[in-house]
Amino acid sequence: MIPHTVPLTRWQSIESGAKRIFPTGSVMAAPFSYEQAQRIAEVFSKYSVRYLFIGKSGAIILGFPDTTQDADLFVKKSMENGRAIVSALLDLGFPVTKVQQQEIERGKDFVQLRSGPFDLDLVFAPDGIETFEAAESRSLKVQGLPVCHIDDIIQSKEATNRVKDRESLPRLKAFREWWLKNH
Repeated sequence: MIPHTVPLTRWQSIESGAKRIFPTGSVMAAPFSYEQAQRIAEVFSKYSVRYLFIGKSGAIILGFPDTTQDADLFVKKSMENGRAIVSALLDLGFPVTKVQQQEIERGKDFVQLRSGPFDLDLVFAPDGIETFEAAESRSLKVQGLPVCHIDDIIQSKEATNRVKDRESLPRLKAFREWWLKNH
């Protein structure tokens, strides 16, 4: 007996429709990339913004083999730096709302930006790090990118104590051991 067969129906792609339906920022962002870090550094330098890469994006710049969806920046809390950040964000293509501008200028502890060319978290007061100046004194330049020391990245993740941070800490600590031996 021969099984009954039916011709294959080719389904239409929904890709173009999905892109039109979902507003900017409502879908998962592309992973953090070195090119994004370079662009941030270029524009932030133009406006004299004081900042450091922190979090998993900072660890990735140091060589940590992982991915993340956003760039995390530890930014100095001051009205002058806040104004410079807003100017830099506008230059990068972020549509900064009036509320976001006020939060950035006053140095709100944490500001998430999800509607720009990539996802960006501005952290004015990361858990586990006493001051921007202290972190800056321990920071490194990796191909011109200012990055928190791996110890500060780990300390911040430990202090934040989120589930996703606790899950990544053993790998970050193992990376730290390798990094310290090789740098």
